[in-house]
Amino acid sequence: MAGVLQRFEQRLEEAVSGAFARAFRSAVQPVEIAAALQREVDNSAHIMSRDRTLVPNDFVVELSPVDYGRLATFAGTLSAELSTLVQDHVNDQRYTLPGPISINFKEAAELSTGRFRVRSSTNASVTPVAGQRMTDTAIRRAEAVLEVNGMRHPLISPAIVLGRGAEADLRINDPGISRRHAEIRTRSVNGLPQVSVVDLNSTNGILVDGRRVQDATLRDGSTIVMGKTTMTIRITTPEA
Repeated sequence: MAGVLQRFEQRLEEAVSGAFARAFRSAVQPVEIAAALQREVDNSAHIMSRDRTLVPNDFVVELSPVDYGRLATFAGTLSAELSTLVQDHVNDQRYTLPGPISINFKEAAELSTGRFRVRSSTNASVTPVAGQRMTDTAIRRAEAVLEVNGMRHPLISPAIVLGRGAEADLRINDPGISRRHAEIRTRSVNGLPQVSVVDLNSTNGILVDGRRVQDATLRDGSTIVMGKTTMTIRITTPEA
């Protein structure tokens, strides 16, 4: 850990100007944030198998108004250097990331000067359904869409396969998801879309609205949990 922090401080010294350095005379020091990010990664590590330990890749650093004001101007540079530090730590510990690292700063009015906290989450990278154009028009015209990590994917009739492998229609880079994990089926019943999900004998199973199921009919707003990834079904009326 000490080696990663030392490399971080050296890179930061090379990247900053005098004004940048003066801003860091605030109560919160970059190295403190760096150490807290490393602890957050270690404390949030989830063993998936003997050779695979999943760690979060999305971080929010909450700062007091005073510290946020001092550091906000340099947030881009600091975020980039902290992302490199987290990546170095992940490599050293042989952890698995579900997607690209994201570090953002947020002002928290309830924090006093010198206090900060780190929140983390696991956001798997998602590869859109092959051959589908992810335009606003395509999504608006879809009878049902799947929301995953802030992205919306139109559901194609009769079915799409969700999984981590190359053979899946929608690939989700989550180590807790099987190569062919589940299938979402869409059909029309009395002119209205009906959506269901079926577990394809996955290793870790699926949860629908908090219940473990083998198959289930989905409603608008239903949540599906696979591995560490939560997705939401949106059933809409197609545009005329």
